[in-house]
Amino acid sequence: MTTRAKLGANIALVVIGVCFVAPLLWLLLAAVDPQAGYQTKVPVAPSLENFRAVMTPELLFQPLANSLMLSAGTAVVNVLAAVLAAYPLSRYQSRFNKPFMYTVLFGTSLPVTAIMVPVYGLFVQLQFLDSMAATVFFMATTTLPMAIWMTKNFMDSVPLELEEAAWVDGASAMAALRTVVLPLMRQGLGVVFIFVFIQAWGNFFVPFILLLSTGKQPAAVSIFSFFGQHGAIAYGQLAAFSILYSVPVLVLYALVSRGMGNSFALSGAMKG
Repeated sequence: MTTRAKLGANIALVVIGVCFVAPLLWLLLAAVDPQAGYQTKVPVAPSLENFRAVMTPELLFQPLANSLMLSAGTAVVNVLAAVLAAYPLSRYQSRFNKPFMYTVLFGTSLPVTAIMVPVYGLFVQLQFLDSMAATVFFMATTTLPMAIWMTKNFMDSVPLELEEAAWVDGASAMAALRTVVLPLMRQGLGVVFIFVFIQAWGNFFVPFILLLSTGKQPAAVSIFSFFGQHGAIAYGQLAAFSILYSVPVLVLYALVSRGMGNSFALSGAMKG
């Protein structure tokens, strides 16, 4: 690569980096600026007034609790269902495995907006509207196809010989799955959990349609309270809310990544 080509590549990377950093810089500066606007500027008199304004049960704590319930519930349902679906696909060879996996992959390409009208009609008929549990199960179905693919790939990396040794010792298939396979793929399950949790945490459209009560709406929906009528936007409070809204996901990622660091320590137990 010539010097001119390297210079062009470096300039392109700098431009891309600025495009990512500029919104984050505005977010941090606007959060401590009582007079924040849409322009990126250093606040004249920085203060925490925007954080104090949004840290109320109605604006922050209740929506965050709802988001946590929806996201954690969706992630738990996904992990359980994905493990049960991926196990036979990983351990038992069949001519139907590949068509089934392609069908699952096709499910990831369906936009949620395309199926919300019949889903809304179904929820009305079954009287599931404004139900947190029903919303959790539906949100789980939207991310389950990708969860199955990811879980199967992680499960394929666990040596089958370890499971066969458990079978020889008298363990059933489900017992071997619980005591041998799952402990060795904890890091993979953590990745799947975080992936589904983040997808559900930022989901706006599904809770907006299916949850009617203000007290049940997650933070992704309640953020609209900072957009007033006639184009009035509380930029400072919006920035402060956005920062606090992202903290739980970052904390979850840090905790899971630290706890799963040595989860594949036994993966070398079998040698060829």
